[in-house]
Order: sequence, then C-alpha cells, then structure tokens
Amino acid sequence: MQQTVKLIENSYDNISLYNQFIEHGRHVILAEAAAMHDLATSITNDFAKTVELLLKAHGRIIVSGIGKSGHVGRKIAATLASTGSSAFFIHPAEAAHGDLGMMMGGDVMIAISFSGRTRELLPMIAYAKTLDVPVIVITSQKGDILTKEALLTLRLPELKEACPANIAPTTSTTLTMALGDALAVSMMRYRGFSRDGFKLLHPGGEIGFRLQSIGRLMHEGEAIPLVDAEEPMREVLVTMSKKSFGTAGVINKQGELLGVITDGDLRRHADHLMESMAKDVMTCDPVTMRADDLAEDALILMNERRITSLFILGKNGKKCPVGLLHIHDLMRMG
Repeated sequence: MQQTVKLIENSYDNISLYNQFIEHGRHVILAEAAAMHDLATSITNDFAKTVELLLKAHGRIIVSGIGKSGHVGRKIAATLASTGSSAFFIHPAEAAHGDLGMMMGGDVMIAISFSGRTRELLPMIAYAKTLDVPVIVITSQKGDILTKEALLTLRLPELKEACPANIAPTTSTTLTMALGDALAVSMMRYRGFSRDGFKLLHPGGEIGFRLQSIGRLMHEGEAIPLVDAEEPMREVLVTMSKKSFGTAGVINKQGELLGVITDGDLRRHADHLMESMAKDVMTCDPVTMRADDLAEDALILMNERRITSLFILGKNGKKCPVGLLHIHDLMRMG
C-alpha cells in the first residue's frame, strides 16, 4: 500500500501527466456538451406528446430501468417528485418479486434502456398493458424490442460514449438525465409551479433553508442595534460594540429607519466623530428587505451590494425595523 501511494505521488510530480489528465477531462466534458447540443436539436413532437401524457395522468409516474439506467431513473423520479409530480422508481428485479402491485390504473410508466433491449423491463411493460398504463420508452437510436411495446418513444441521438472504448455509460447517461430534467421542467412551467411549491415540498435541507422567509432567520427585539438620530456618537459606538453586528440603524421619534452607520461610515468621519451625532454620520436610504422576503433573495442582494447586514422592515409597509439579518445567518447557503 505504501509503495502504491509513493508511485502516485511521484506521478503527480510529472507535469506532462498532469496535462494529460486535464486534456482527458476536457475531452469528456466537451464530448458530452456536443452530444447535449444534438439532443436539444433532436427534440420533436414525441417529446411534446410525452409532456402532455404525463400532465394528464390521473395516477403516478412510475420510472424504471436497470444498471446505470436505473440510477438515472431514480434521479428522474426524484426530480419529477420534487417539482410537483407524483413519481417514484421501481427496480425491475423487485417488480418481478411483488412490486408490480405498486402499479395501478391511471399511472404512466417511463422505461429507460439505452440499448432498447433490456428484457428485465418486459414483465413490467406487459403488466402495464393489462392495466392500460401507457408506456414511454427512453432509448437510443438502435433500440427496438422495447419500442415495439411503447406508446411513445424518446430517442437519444446517435452518440459515442465519452470513454475511450465507447462502452462505459457516460454520454448516454448524461443525455438521459438531461431529457428527464427537460420533461420535469416543462411540466413544472406548464403548471406554474413556483417557489411556493418548492417551499412546501422541501421543508428541510439547503433548498428548504433558502426558501425560508427572512423573518425566521433575523435577529429581533433587543438584539437589533438601533439608535436615535440625535444620539451622540459616543453612545452609538457603545451600542455597536455591544450588539456586535458592526452596524447600527438610525431611527426617528416614530421608530422609522432613516439610515445606517457602518464601520465604513466611522472611518469616513474619523476626524470629527466624537463631536457628531448619529444623523451626521449615517448613510441615508439604506438597503432593506421585508420580513416575508426569502432568505435566498437576501443572500443575492447582499452579495450584489457587497454588504454584510440588512435591516428588515415589517409586513405592514412601514419603515420601522423589526429585525436585522447578518451575512453569517446565511452562510449555510453559500
């Protein structure tokens, strides 16, 4: 084991070998990108008919495939489910041992087979026919056995796999996955599926975090660094230090936000800082958001404006700050 590691380390010292690795990687990506372009131009009415069929389905979308096609099928089913379609994956081997019972009338089946000759899918397709479940086959130009049983066939363009032997599923799996994404997003757009839909279906994880309202993440109450417009800067500095956000919101007697004071403002007024009041140092008309805005939008805005914190206003349209959001509160989304 130690000898193997040593050989690898010595190889990495060889710049020409590095260059070979880089060239191989670029070749694979460019080859798959070219095939993706061919796929895009090969989209026909059969694709549109497939989208229509899936949209009209009264039941679920059942995806199946074996080997690498199975792995891709699981991803396609997951994408369909996460974008508002009732979809799940059935493995052909499990189907032959009882999972066919998961299929019901009103469903639609998507069978994935690059060769078009995956015989393990035939029992599923035969059972689908007994239930009048329409079958969509995703396959290559060479596929024949399964396409005879299909209502609709989505064919991948003629392609070569990105591996040197033209054997390992690489380009073909990339194209199949892209075709699944195209189906899911086309259905999503037709239904008007929006962020609200994602929010309901993704309450956890990164997507759920991004689609949270700012109101669930912001600092509230006594934690908000607010100072009066007439407050001396000596006291403002105490508030900024105590609250530890590097900023202070300047408000009037009605509690409305007039401006903000940041570390940059302190530096710009350093020569007369201690003789000033908050209103003399603040930056007017600060960037703000509402409590019901999304965390994702806040992160985009803060990155675009190169700011580290935002004062959050309430939902009633008034300019009274109800919270403060710091970039650190959004770091999970970075």
